[in-house]
Amino acid sequence: MPRERLSVVVTRRLPEVVETRLSELFNVRLRDDDTPMPRDELAAALREADVLVPTLNDRIDAGLLAQAGERLRLIANYGAGVDHIDVATARQRGILVSNTPGVLTDDTADMTMALILAVTRRIPEGLAVMQKNEWTGWAPTALLGGRVGGRRLGILGMGRIGQAVARRASAFGMQIHYHNRRRLRPEVEDALEATWWDSLDQMIARMDVISVNCPSTPSTFHLMNARRLKLMKPSGVIVNTSRGEVIDENALTRMIRAGEIAGAGLDVYEHGTQVNPRLRELPNVVLLPHMGSATLEGRIEMGEKVIINIKTFADGHRPPDQVVPAML
Repeated sequence: MPRERLSVVVTRRLPEVVETRLSELFNVRLRDDDTPMPRDELAAALREADVLVPTLNDRIDAGLLAQAGERLRLIANYGAGVDHIDVATARQRGILVSNTPGVLTDDTADMTMALILAVTRRIPEGLAVMQKNEWTGWAPTALLGGRVGGRRLGILGMGRIGQAVARRASAFGMQIHYHNRRRLRPEVEDALEATWWDSLDQMIARMDVISVNCPSTPSTFHLMNARRLKLMKPSGVIVNTSRGEVIDENALTRMIRAGEIAGAGLDVYEHGTQVNPRLRELPNVVLLPHMGSATLEGRIEMGEKVIINIKTFADGHRPPDQVVPAML
């Protein structure tokens, strides 16, 4: 007798090739509507499915997990970050959690460099001039930005993405500095020509550009708070392609408006889509709609990771990308 296929619920639209492959392998329920799944539908999915495939927009907390059915045994997250999932409670209920690490490193690092260049070279301001048909020709003092070569880049979080940012920034002639929970191995540090700072405060005070590349954990919430933001040089720039809650957004907004920080490039925000409206008014702030990982190749690779995790689980083995509380 053929084994019954797993029941899998996917909470958002995924690239067509990923949805097709999921449908070939499992008994899949897909979404036609590319919006976050309402909480009541999410609760119903937890009651009915063997496997749930959520995204970062789906907050799966203890209250929701309490409604899970006996069939649910795997939450195969479509994404690397799992701060929207109560992993500890899931584990207590015998539900495994997996993610998709490593596939978005280069895409996110590319976007980090794009933001650094956009802010320091005032690219959005130049685009606005052209789009408004206000350009009257070249002028020696028009839209003067700053050269990135020779600037000190302080990377906050030197994991896969932080190291990829370091390699790119080094190619632009930037000096690489970093603060990390653990110091890199000497051979990695030497290859990156990176200087380690045990004190985050001391590093921040000496950098020209700060790049936030650390994960979201209780210890990194508002890691860049008002006190630390005040340590930055008035000519300093900060970019964030990690998690919005690492930076105190209100404090950042106040300080940029006051001229205490030269500019910012943000792809993520403390309150999700609720961006501080005062940030939108600032010409020296570049805002992107969480595009850091938005490449077709990256999204397909994420889907392939999800499929491998589910298929491995279906075959009776531990998903290769299983997440446990000790990892967080």
